Amino acid sequence: MEIGKNKVVSLSYTLTVGGDVIETVNADNPLKFIFGTGYLLPKFEENVSGKKIGDGFDFILSAKEGYGEVNSDAIVELPKDMFMVDGAIEEGLLTVGNVLPMQDSEGNRLQGTIDQIKDESVVMNFNHPLAGSELNFKGEVVEVREATEEELASGLFGEKASSSCGDGGCSGCSGC
Repeated sequence: MEIGKNKVVSLSYTLTVGGDVIETVNADNPLKFIFGTGYLLPKFEENVSGKKIGDGFDFILSAKEGYGEVNSDAIVELPKDMFMVDGAIEEGLLTVGNVLPMQDSEGNRLQGTIDQIKDESVVMNFNHPLAGSELNFKGEVVEVREATEEELASGLFGEKASSSCGDGGCSGCSGC
């Protein structure tokens, strides 16, 4: 059976960026998704379409095909007092590299990485961690099967898949 629309696909893969291994998903606990439902990056799906169990893949997605270029508008400077709870900032919270859950003025949830800490402000980066990066995926097709009606209605995990992969904090495509 070939990978195609509404098939449940299981993949093992290694994602490298700039020669560094970012993520490894093995065959014992593969990435599972319903093909064609917007769960993965469109160009990722395009590169595995038509493959069968045991087929390998090795492809590169440009930054544009992956998580986009770095958007300078997504890097903002916020006053330190925004991070206070009961008049104090939790020890260790404001550390360069920390990823903090935040919310914009419209109530949307965001993940921001602390890029810099200044005397009175904090520079937060709301770009996807892999924005601006070329993504190299190398792996193998572990399983391909028909999706059940229930899976098509509610997704593999009881929720309709969203088209934000690798969102949910994910890296390449595992919904990190």
